[in-house]
This record gives sequence, structure tokens and C-alpha cells, in this order.
Amino acid sequence: MQTVFFEDCGRIGYQEAWDYQERLLQENVQARMNGLPTVHRLLFCEHPPVYTLGKSGHIENVLIDDAELLRRGIGFFKTNRGGDITFHGPGQLVAYPILDLEYFGTDIGKYLRNLEEVIIRTLADYGLKGERSPGETGVWLDPTLPGRERKICAMGVRCSRWITMHGLALNVNTNLDFFNYIVPCGIQQKQVTSLNKELGGPVDESQVKTRVKHHFEQVFGATLKPSVILT
Repeated sequence: MQTVFFEDCGRIGYQEAWDYQERLLQENVQARMNGLPTVHRLLFCEHPPVYTLGKSGHIENVLIDDAELLRRGIGFFKTNRGGDITFHGPGQLVAYPILDLEYFGTDIGKYLRNLEEVIIRTLADYGLKGERSPGETGVWLDPTLPGRERKICAMGVRCSRWITMHGLALNVNTNLDFFNYIVPCGIQQKQVTSLNKELGGPVDESQVKTRVKHHFEQVFGATLKPSVILT
């Protein structure tokens, strides 16, 4: 059982969270180079409205211009994670694992499937059947039913010397209107959904966090312990 230090960063700007992840990743890289133990972490947070574009993403999947982004109060970042365009905002659970995959298996595909499994099990707690869609990272509902496919959890990661950063975004009480101004994940003609929409009302976000933490421990064979509070 690996120990993973858990930290709920609360509402935090995207750049601040990105910088924090980069610092934790580099600390682990330096520790390994110096023969010291690495430290696994799991960060939860929520961002103000922001679109983020992955390193292989296409800017044309942003359907509004800079002036309209500013008018609507939506930030925009080109990032170093995988994947295309996605949205982060209030009512969404964002999870950033900073893990040394030397202890969890040096296989990015397996790592992504494990992250998906955490969310699939969480959705099952709410009576929803989360599934994978072939060739499309993330968690979906009804991915094999044309016209009914809807994504509930997006994923995009970076890995440097087998240390991970970035992660997943689960729509809990997210305002889905923000997805109307992008082509989510660069996937045409497929919907985005949330726990709120699927269950017909607001969902207790603290309960969702508890369930995600539980399933993370089960899937990754880890024990979560409290970490220091971000300052």
C-alpha cells in the first residue's frame, strides 16, 4: 500500500494550481535524481471558469474570440497536458494526482484506465453506468448509443520521468452552458453531462469527494493521508 498525501485546495486559479503541480513534480524529479524517496500526492480543487487547451489540441475548437472570452469572464490557457480543449469551473471536481508511477506501474495507458475506473465506480454509487469509449479518454454515459453519448468526466495528463500531473475533471453541479462555446475534447456532435443533470438536481459535492477518495484508494492500492494546507 502506497501512502498518498491528500490536499483539498478549494477554489484556486488555474495558473496557481498549475504552478503548484509543477513545483511538486519537480521536487519529486529532484528527489529521485538525488536518491531520495518521492512523495505521492492527490490534489482536489475547483477553478474559476476557464478553458484549457492540451498540447495536441486545436485552437479552432474554441468557438468564441478573445473579446467574448473577456466579456464572459472566462480564462484561457494553453497547457502541457494531453488532450484537446475542455472547461473547468464552479461545481466541477478537479483532481490532480502527483504520483511516481515507478510504484504504480510505468504504463500511461494503465494509469489512465485506473483514473477512469475511479470515476466509473464513483458513478455506480449514484446508480449511473459510467463507461469507456474506445479511442476517447475519459468516462462516458451510453457511449455506444448514437445521439445519446455524453461525457461526464474529462481527462488529460502529463508525465515527466514517470511523475504525473494534471488529471481529471468530473462534472458534478457544473453549468454545462460553458461547453456550448467549445468543441469539448475536440469531439464533434457528442454531448457533455453532469451528475446534477443525470440525477435531476443538485448533488452534495463533499460526498462526491469522499466517494472519489475511497475509490482512488481501492483502485490504486493506496492509503490517503492529510497533507499540509496550500499557502
